[in-house]
Amino acid sequence: MPAKSQDEQGAADLGVTGFAARFDRVARSGSPGLRRFAAWLADQPEELAFHTVRGIAEVAGTDPNIVVRTVKAAGFSGFSEARKSVQQALREADQGYVSRADALQQFGHDTLPQALSEAAQSNLRKAFAPAMLATIEEIVPQLISARRVHCVGVRMAYSLAHYFTYRGGIAHDNVVPAPSQPGVIFDSLMNAGPEDVVVVISFAHYSSEVVRAAALARARKARLVAITDRGDSPLAEGAWRVLRAPVAGPNVMYSITGAMMIVEILLELMAARDPRARARIEAFERGLLDVGAYIPANR
Repeated sequence: MPAKSQDEQGAADLGVTGFAARFDRVARSGSPGLRRFAAWLADQPEELAFHTVRGIAEVAGTDPNIVVRTVKAAGFSGFSEARKSVQQALREADQGYVSRADALQQFGHDTLPQALSEAAQSNLRKAFAPAMLATIEEIVPQLISARRVHCVGVRMAYSLAHYFTYRGGIAHDNVVPAPSQPGVIFDSLMNAGPEDVVVVISFAHYSSEVVRAAALARARKARLVAITDRGDSPLAEGAWRVLRAPVAGPNVMYSITGAMMIVEILLELMAARDPRARARIEAFERGLLDVGAYIPANR
């Protein structure tokens, strides 16, 4: 078995968060010509694992020479070494829930809350990264104008799908309630078509029900929006747009803080830009008040 390079050997210790920190340093104090791409990589270092030099330059809107120079400025011997190191880090990160639960117990009494706080703040910052917001800006008009908007998520992602469709349905009459049972997922998508948008949400481990829902949406020619964690996620395949939700953290089943913020940004931009939203929200609120659904606070 060939020996690992120095970069690969350090990948497990460095982790994807460590790669982000390397590129963040270049973005803040490196050569001016490298800073924009370094900042882009700091937000999504996983992209290194899935592209060639030219491929990642095209995705990021930069020059291949900038890619190589940025990687070297971050301390790697070259692009190939950096890509292998990130791939290794991603493999190391592919732990089951039990392994992650075991890792939690290694934290000291005072250090776990700090680690959770730092991960949550980092994930929130990434949810507001320029590239993320640019993709959201492309999606929002399609959500508003779609004939129907479906959202599918199960297990830990069900809360995200339910919130998206509950809150979205209040302001927009084209948002369909999230299916709550596996069999209903396919029933609800059977009549989806090119005029519809299907939002699918899942993170490693990827739920088979959501992967199959994405395949059905593609077969029906609906616009598929994937909210997922990685570029090699099965939900990203054939998707119209992919929102790479930051899920880093010591959590047993990953952190959904960043994904929830992405859902909230989508919903609030939809409400701000749909001229029909205000009237629907007003009618909804008035109706609940009229039937006594809300209890006032004690004075």
